[in-house]
Amino acid sequence: MNRAVRRRPALATTALALLCALSLTACTGGPVPATGKARAADPASRPDLKPFYGQRLQWTDCATDGYECARLTVPRDYARPGNGRTFVLPVARAAATGPARRIGSLVYNPGGPGAGGASSLEEGMDESFGAAVRARFDIVSFDPRGVGGSVPALTCEPAEAEAEAEEAEAGAEETSEEASGAVAPLYPRTEADRSAAASGARTAAEDCEEHSGPILRHVGTEDAARDLDVLRAALGERELTYLGWSYGTSLGTSYAEQFPRRVRAMVLDGAIDPSLDWLQRVISQSAGFRRSVDDYAEQCAEIAGDSCPGASPQEIRALIERLYQRAEREPLPVAEDSTYAEYGGMDATAVLDAVSMAMYTPEDQWEPLSEALREADQGDATKLGALDDEEETEEETQEETEDPGTAEEEQKEQEEDETPEPPADNSGAALTAVNCLDVPHPRSLSPYWDALAPADQAAGVYGTAGVTAELTCRDWPSGGRSPHRVDAEGVPPVLVVGTTGDPATPYEESVSLAEQFPQGMLLTYEGLGHTAYGRGGACVTAKVDAYLVKRERVRPGATC
Repeated sequence: MNRAVRRRPALATTALALLCALSLTACTGGPVPATGKARAADPASRPDLKPFYGQRLQWTDCATDGYECARLTVPRDYARPGNGRTFVLPVARAAATGPARRIGSLVYNPGGPGAGGASSLEEGMDESFGAAVRARFDIVSFDPRGVGGSVPALTCEPAEAEAEAEEAEAGAEETSEEASGAVAPLYPRTEADRSAAASGARTAAEDCEEHSGPILRHVGTEDAARDLDVLRAALGERELTYLGWSYGTSLGTSYAEQFPRRVRAMVLDGAIDPSLDWLQRVISQSAGFRRSVDDYAEQCAEIAGDSCPGASPQEIRALIERLYQRAEREPLPVAEDSTYAEYGGMDATAVLDAVSMAMYTPEDQWEPLSEALREADQGDATKLGALDDEEETEEETQEETEDPGTAEEEQKEQEEDETPEPPADNSGAALTAVNCLDVPHPRSLSPYWDALAPADQAAGVYGTAGVTAELTCRDWPSGGRSPHRVDAEGVPPVLVVGTTGDPATPYEESVSLAEQFPQGMLLTYEGLGHTAYGRGGACVTAKVDAYLVKRERVRPGATC
């Protein structure tokens, strides 16, 4: 279900992404590694991997000023690296601001799974790092295999001609579907609702298999962590300095398990506990979102002020529940230019998605959420459906209101228009592919239906919607992995950062992960929202920067 994507400094931009049944539980950490001498083997010494480990990145200017870009080639299948099949991954870096005192490269992953690291860096992600870190390190990121500008990249969307044919077929069946009057419920109780949910999930899995079948089994976190080691070598680094947000903690955990003695320093912010199974993950994260919505009701006036959609926490909770119930009966109305207009409005899943998304950064999102909820309750859900498009809408509005430029400016704009467009967003496909491959799921339907009642008891509709969203993984290729506690003997002290009010990666999972690492350290941020570094204030920044730069340990019980 996790989809914590950080594309702008101090902004995690997406949440459950339950739409189209593509949202899944937070990803597992790394695989259970071999132990002893087998794990100590250096993969770079394998003759069939030497061409990959021996490459050096060829840096050129990115499309965005101030950044450099390159491409990294990695084997598609590490069991058969010499078969000629590869992924080519975009890499970007922001050079250290104090080159005379440069320590090396710091690689980060912004989350997801499905977030493009290279594109996030060009959008200013380096500004999330403290000044001390930016001075001493080149900030580097990459698009993981199958994601964003990766070649090949995942897609679960039918080709245009195929989509048109499907639309025609759907039109022919429209009458029978309308006759059923079914709007997907957040808690499918009837046989008809459950059958529809299972059918939709199966179709989603089949679309991914049809359009990305050859690479589906090769986009898991274990392989992405091996790519990270190839990147380390290509950067000329003997050891890796790494920071991962949200899903990036799973990637970092996997790296630490496979290459414990390759780690220089590692920060895992908004941690995911690899010891939880699929249902434990659903309940953990769903309960986190439910608590965050309660926090919103309780603290809305403090953060969003007069925009709150109710005069008391009880009124706010009642309004949200009222919208869920309405949307289950009939989609909430939206304007004709809304993304949801083609679906006839916002159904209950879309409403839950919008509310959950706004829990990531309360300081930025609670005020617009409040205004959107009030208008939705009054009969217009357009703003609620546009919450995730707000940043883009503001940028477009600014462009439309600016005065025409000079001839020189117009020429520059024309040249910029000729710059290749960034890769299409395939984060939904990547979210599904990585989560399903990483976490074992039941193949029969009964475990999902059996899970609905305990999920409802633990997290209400957030839990039942989370269980239903996992159905896509039932028909997915298996990665052959299982939940486990971290096995990273020999890794240096790893710093885990946990936020007490984190909706997507609950604080308890950070506590657990820190305990599982040898010499693991926990930094607690007492606050709301998803992750802490880059948005948790000077205290968090100072402690994380001191660890990354000087490898200064964080004392037990450290809190910001």
